[in-house]
Amino acid sequence: MTPMLPLNDGRQMPQLGFGLWQVPAAITAETTATALRLGYRLVDGAAIYGNEEGQGEGIRRSGLPRDEVFVTTKVWNSEQGFDKAIRAAEASLKRLGLTHVDLLLIHWPCPAQDLYLDTWRALIRLRDEGKALSIGVSNFQEPHLERIIGETGVTPVLNQVEINPRLQQPALRAFHAAHRIVTQSWTPLGQGRSFDAAPVQAVARRTGKSPAQVILRWHLQIGASVIPRSTREAGLRENLDLFDFALTDAEMAAMASLDEGARCGPDPARFEMM
Repeated sequence: MTPMLPLNDGRQMPQLGFGLWQVPAAITAETTATALRLGYRLVDGAAIYGNEEGQGEGIRRSGLPRDEVFVTTKVWNSEQGFDKAIRAAEASLKRLGLTHVDLLLIHWPCPAQDLYLDTWRALIRLRDEGKALSIGVSNFQEPHLERIIGETGVTPVLNQVEINPRLQQPALRAFHAAHRIVTQSWTPLGQGRSFDAAPVQAVARRTGKSPAQVILRWHLQIGASVIPRSTREAGLRENLDLFDFALTDAEMAAMASLDEGARCGPDPARFEMM
């Protein structure tokens, strides 16, 4: 059973899930249903991924009760602003075929637009209406978080950001911890750039696990939620098989030494893609 993480709004969420980024729409329903059958209970999607219909269909095909599946989606950059974000979230619910999501996120802050505060107010409204049970953000940096918390008094339950051994973001994670914001890791394997690193290989040799499993286990041990992607059943099984081993304190310290501040994805301070 996947461990649960407490949220600052009194709810909880699975620590380990799977992500639907770059999962082709034609196989999203099948992939989602397979993952849920294997034991995943967190499904991370987004409007921009273009596969929300399959995300919802896969949940229905799984046969699981709705309250056993934690569903995330996100408001895209072109839909920022109060009214547009409301409409975008409602469109996502229609595509998903759901009356609510468990977690609704602002996908990027897009600071040059300067609409993320109004968008956050829209998410608060959607939460109050029961269309999103919890609300959070993605790719926000400390100044963005400080602004929305200071202006609204509502702290996101989660910030989904790029975290991997080469980009560990310790200062941001410390800010999250101080405000009881869950850190959720996207691109958690860092495109495989750390698979051959000595600390990763050492744990893999000791445990008989793959480098990917070692890195995913590291995410769990730093307290992050993690959402790896796979479209293969074998890959989904491997990514779920993280609970019969652990990194030692010395191994965790060695992993910390890999941090280079090197991003795989865009810089949130400048990313504005519509």
